[in-house]
Amino acid sequence: MKFIRNARTALSHRLAERRAHRRLSDELAAFRTAAERSELDLVLGRHSAAETAEIDAILSRQDAARRYGPALHTAYRG
Repeated sequence: MKFIRNARTALSHRLAERRAHRRLSDELAAFRTAAERSELDLVLGRHSAAETAEIDAILSRQDAARRYGPALHTAYRG
């Protein structure tokens, strides 16, 4: 029974982490203009790289999707 309880707890924590990550991604996606991103960069610059690692990774993925997403869709259409 302890194994099942531990598995449920681990699953619950993982789902909560995924929800929080998705919420953070959605909030960061709102910073689209150069001015908004500059302001965000100034705020992030006040913190260590370790503290902002997750945010930096999300922003990098979003930037790549904005840059390369349309080109990939065009390339696959043939």
